[in-house]
Amino acid sequence: MRAAAVAVLLAGLAASGPHAQEAAPKPEAAAPAAPVAIDLLFDAKQLRNAAPGSTLSYRYTLSSGIEGSPFGPPVEDRVQASVEPGKDPDTRTLTVQTFTGARRLPTAHFEDMSGNPVIGTFLEHHVLDLAKVLKGNPRYLKNAIRKALRDGATVTPTEVTVNGRASPGWRVEIRPLAGDPMRDRLRGFDALTYTFVVSPAVPGEVVSIAATALDPRGGTLLEETLTYEPSLG
Repeated sequence: MRAAAVAVLLAGLAASGPHAQEAAPKPEAAAPAAPVAIDLLFDAKQLRNAAPGSTLSYRYTLSSGIEGSPFGPPVEDRVQASVEPGKDPDTRTLTVQTFTGARRLPTAHFEDMSGNPVIGTFLEHHVLDLAKVLKGNPRYLKNAIRKALRDGATVTPTEVTVNGRASPGWRVEIRPLAGDPMRDRLRGFDALTYTFVVSPAVPGEVVSIAATALDPRGGTLLEETLTYEPSLG
């Protein structure tokens, strides 16, 4: 991840005669330069703060306001990743269980990972479902998301609350289908907005992921989320 810029603080204190003058005000520190979205989400060493032997737990939700929703009824489920040591201090081996009961997907194993695979797992599942609803090609959607993360992402500093305390993080937002030439076939899903929140204050660094499409006539076409929630473990 590209290094954040660091501002140099200047302070002055002048004296005249027997009385010291008021200290010159310190200029505010410049905000850190925003990292590149791809680096932040896929190249950062997100798992180095995940303790071996621990479990990363995430709450998953999906709902749609479309009449006779092609996504099915509202869903609330969980994704859990068991953490084991990797070959290097900054890597971990993860066993990821996505969903439970009838929705349960095959267990996935990720060896010697430095990045958190739940981002890719969420997007893969989301894209396959969306492609079925739109009767489109998953590769087309994946390419649109990849291009938006590379060329059109908005990255802004944010705060997350961890154990009742505010901690710094980053928010990444993309709209990969906005202005898409296939808009007429997207049935309103050109409004899809993807929001990723990450912070080193959270084990595995992934705080939340959301894919949301609002209906311009009112209501929600899709709201799909994944949120770090250690109490689920």
